[in-house]
Amino acid sequence: MKIHKNLYISGKVQGVFYRKSTKEIADKLGVKGFVQNMPDGSVYAEAEGEEADISKFIAWCHIGPAAAKVTEIKVENADVVDFNEFIIWR
Repeated sequence: MKIHKNLYISGKVQGVFYRKSTKEIADKLGVKGFVQNMPDGSVYAEAEGEEADISKFIAWCHIGPAAAKVTEIKVENADVVDFNEFIIWR
């Protein structure tokens, strides 16, 4: 069953290839949605996919790429919107 999660990711997550790395892991897991930088220095993502894949995706988001330092992630359930791909919003 497909699920949808909204992720609010805080810490040192801008300027460390967080969005690029997030897209790579999403594509590898078959997760659809988007990721974007926020004005406050955080990153926001929406992710859809099978529950097991979303769990792996969220676990990866807690770590991020090597240069990142994730301090907090807030995860919210949301309605599925049927994204076709995973994109980086600028």
